[in-house]
Amino acid sequence: MAYDKFNILTSTAVPLPIENVDTDQIIPARFLKATERKGFGDNLFRDWRYKPDNAPKEHFVLNNPIYSGKILVGGKNFGSGSSREHAAWAIYDYGFRCVVSSFFADIFRNNCLNIGVLPVQVSAEFLQKIFEAIEADPKAILKVDLPKQTITIEATGQQESFDINNYKKDNMLNGYDDIDYLLSMKNEIEDFAKQMPL
Repeated sequence: MAYDKFNILTSTAVPLPIENVDTDQIIPARFLKATERKGFGDNLFRDWRYKPDNAPKEHFVLNNPIYSGKILVGGKNFGSGSSREHAAWAIYDYGFRCVVSSFFADIFRNNCLNIGVLPVQVSAEFLQKIFEAIEADPKAILKVDLPKQTITIEATGQQESFDINNYKKDNMLNGYDDIDYLLSMKNEIEDFAKQMPL
């Protein structure tokens, strides 16, 4: 299933300065019954966003109207816990296209890359600068440049580079998942097959 191409993302950001956010907090297990990627955004951080009677918790950042954007900035060790793909699906379905942290759980990172959410890992020092920029101005703009592999705090010009696997980077730029990548090589695969002896 193809997703939106990712090139350069310039956006405000939503701060979530909590460490060790696990996948059960991102999307509680009771909401994992669906097999399609749609609808999970409604339950992103469900138990943090809503009271048992479904009333919004005013103190939670996603319920605060001063914060918005396509970038979620999380604390260290974001996406730990179980390997559920639904955590990445919920983040994408909510509208985020990038998650920034100083450390990601490997499986969560790969699940994000497989569906079009760019995990940007920065140093702890730069992450703190991002949180400070958003605290000073909730409308602070971050620029995530995938081709150059940089993230910039626009107000100050402070910038840091990030790493990404070349294969995953190419897929993100083209909006491919693994199947789309193979389909993009269909002609080459067919030509190769024709050259093989029967």
